Amino acid sequence: MPAVTKVIYKPDTQSTEEYTIIINPESFKKWKAGDAIAFTAITTLTLFFSTIPLADVVDSFKVFVSAQGAQGLLGQPSKQQLDNVFGTHKDTEVVEFILKNGKEQAAELASNETFITNPSRGSGNNADSR
Repeated sequence: MPAVTKVIYKPDTQSTEEYTIIINPESFKKWKAGDAIAFTAITTLTLFFSTIPLADVVDSFKVFVSAQGAQGLLGQPSKQQLDNVFGTHKDTEVVEFILKNGKEQAAELASNETFITNPSRGSGNNADSR
């Protein structure tokens, strides 16, 4: 089965609800390490940020939720769920929060099927094609 890497955020230790995003592990490590730049003004201030764009870190800005923990089915959370847990439903802010506060985890896809993004365009895998 194909392997994926994901970051999982659990709102609290008692919750079975988990929020998940799929990531590129190499870019995530670079993003998490960040860059340090020292600015000198009245005092020296070190500001940490990452020059790695979020678009390089995540597979997509789609957030998944499971109400049954790691073994549950992944679904799409509502805007209200995101607002309640993260204080916003803006995808970039939610994704960044999960990246900063979640735990990285390697996993295997539950299926070895190939996903077709637009089957109406034809993929050559249609059983009815002649």
